Amino acid sequence: MDDKIYGRNPVIEALASGRELDKILIQDGIKHSQISKIVAMAKERKIPFQFVDKHKLSDLVQGENHQGVVAFGAAHAYAEVEDILEKAREKDESPFVVICEGLTDPHNLGSIIRSACAAGAHGVIIPKNRSVSLSATVSKVSAGAIEYVPVARVSNIAQTIEKLKKEGLWIVGTDLSATQTHYECDLKGALGIVIGNEGEGISRIVRESCDFLVKIPMIGEIESLNASVSAGILLYEALRQRLGK
Repeated sequence: MDDKIYGRNPVIEALASGRELDKILIQDGIKHSQISKIVAMAKERKIPFQFVDKHKLSDLVQGENHQGVVAFGAAHAYAEVEDILEKAREKDESPFVVICEGLTDPHNLGSIIRSACAAGAHGVIIPKNRSVSLSATVSKVSAGAIEYVPVARVSNIAQTIEKLKKEGLWIVGTDLSATQTHYECDLKGALGIVIGNEGEGISRIVRESCDFLVKIPMIGEIESLNASVSAGILLYEALRQRLGK
């Protein structure tokens, strides 16, 4: 699956048709009326764009004529946070969501979506900026789960957490300094599980937004787990508790 769209007219058509686009890269210093149109349309649709070196664009399309612009199409349409909550209501279940803050590895996001699907989570939330999006790699790694688990993109993770809390969700994050382990916490009921960036973990503002923090016990020499592994452990502890096992 190729998620790249390049060339001025194809990108304009993609923008005009309402196709889901994750971001647009534009050749630095290029001046053309169609490029200006692309920038205006991207601003109107609130699609992130940035100016980059011509050689980066050429590398992305393997030497094809990109005409100064390359867009990245989403492998699947995004949902709204309300869609995720509505899915829970339709099933008459307590909302169960995964909130990913700043993941950069598409393999991690794909794995998390797959685990979320298997554990019965109602959706995944990711930020619009500084985060991997629904790329072809994410779709492939999810092994089809991307078709069943709605993924919402939001402008501000901390603000979204506050909205979820008003909807009755308890928000749990992982932190090495936490005083309780994940299996000592009540993970039943309406729940949001926060997974942080691969290198830095959960940011301070998001950590402070969590209702409680947990740690996953480790007795080996390393101090942290892969983001998708941490998500899987928490998802399945929550599922175990929900099933009363």
